[in-house]
Amino acid sequence: MDWEWLRDLAQHHRNKVIGGLGGLVLALLVMRFGFFWTLFILLCCGVGYWVGKRLDDEPESLVQLLDRIFPPGGR
Repeated sequence: MDWEWLRDLAQHHRNKVIGGLGGLVLALLVMRFGFFWTLFILLCCGVGYWVGKRLDDEPESLVQLLDRIFPPGGR
């Protein structure tokens, strides 16, 4: 089977393919869990992405942020 057309589609229309797959996943989440659970799932994914990005960029900055939110030994 010739898969060249799929490779061509992925290379030349990358953002369209990613957008289409993202829309499909979003629609399936809404159908399966409902609108508000889907928003909660997306919020958790966004927070996880943000924390991971902070850890990749500057690991110490996340520790400083957590120390400001939850001061050590303080009430």
